[in-house]
Order: sequence, then C-alpha cells, then structure tokens
Amino acid sequence: MKVLLVEDEKKISDFVVRGLKEQGYVVELAEDGEDGYIHATSQSYDVIVLDIMLPGRDGLSILKSLRKSGNTVPVILVTARGELDERLEGLNLGADDYLTKPFYLDELIARIQALHRRSSGKSLSMMQVGDLVVNLSTREVRRDGELVELTTREFNLLEYLMRSPGRVLTRTQILEHVWGYDFDPSTNVVDVCVQRLRKKVDAGHDVHLIETVRGAGYRMRKE
Repeated sequence: MKVLLVEDEKKISDFVVRGLKEQGYVVELAEDGEDGYIHATSQSYDVIVLDIMLPGRDGLSILKSLRKSGNTVPVILVTARGELDERLEGLNLGADDYLTKPFYLDELIARIQALHRRSSGKSLSMMQVGDLVVNLSTREVRRDGELVELTTREFNLLEYLMRSPGRVLTRTQILEHVWGYDFDPSTNVVDVCVQRLRKKVDAGHDVHLIETVRGAGYRMRKE
C-alpha cells in the first residue's frame, strides 16, 4: 500500500513514517500544504493521512479541492484540535475518517487498513491466487499449506502482484509502488527481487504463478 502523509510536525511525521514503513507500507511525506496538494494531485495513493493545520495551505482546503476535482482517494484527517464543528466540516467535505492528536500508531494503521479494504471492496484481510494464500493482517504467506518466509520487500512485491491477477505490471510501476521512488531505468533491482520471490513461491510447484511478459514486465497468473 502507498500512503501519503501530509504533516508539518517533524516529531510526529518521523514516528509515523518509521512505523508505517516497518509495517511494509510505501510512505511519501509532504511537510506543508502546497507540497501535499501537489503530491495528492500528481500521483496515486491508496490512502492520504492529512493534517488540518498546515503551513501554506490547510488540510480542509486540500480535501475540498480533491473532492471537487473528483478525486476519491480515502483521506484520514488529523488535527490537534477536537472540536465537533471541525470534525463535522471535514466529514462533510468528504473525509473518510478522523484522528485527534495524540494518537496511537496502531490505531492509525488499523484505520488505514479498514479504509483500504472498504475502498477496494474487500471485507477480508486474505488474498488468494490458486493455492497461494496471503494474510495481510499477519503478513503470513502459504503455498499449498506450507509457510513461505519472505522479506518485507518480497512481501510487498507479492501483494502488489496479487492485487491484480492477469494484469501486466511494468518495472516502473513496480518500482513506484514497492520501493516508493524512482531508480535508474537501467537498474535490475526489480528483476533480482522477482527472481528471489520466485524461488520461494514457485520452486517445487508444477504451476508457476509469477509470470514474465517479455518486453513488458511481470504479472501474477490469473486463475
């Protein structure tokens, strides 16, 4: 999952970014309202965590502009103030959820997961392609019932492929969603990670789930 955090308080942004990355999220940080708006309108995210009180442009203004332009990305508003009027204004403008500072990181993560499931139409935290099953909550992977041990990067890559079975994902798309930033186009980091993932997921099985589309990219085999 790719998350945009728009937060100007460094202490908060540091622990949120670190905590989300430890859970396997790809996180981008914007430290003022103008930069946050540019990120939100120029790239795609699964969830935006948006502080209301920001330098340059406030969070409610950003939210209003996003919804007016038809952008339906799930948004969690965050503020140090807990007045009812402000909460109602944010929800009426199209916010999907609301958190008041200080908050627990576990609560933020739970809300992000709930919003993502809701927006993707998935009520469960399980993904399955053939005999490959992934539990998004526990980050447990099993193939034909056998536990598969993956690194955080390998898990994120597998999840990204499994979200769109049959769809060809280019190396550029994979770099953006799994690594969170651009590499030199000539790098083979995606190919290396795919090879490692294949050895763990497909080795020893008659049906290989991770397919190479020559000259295009990779895809998860569609049942």
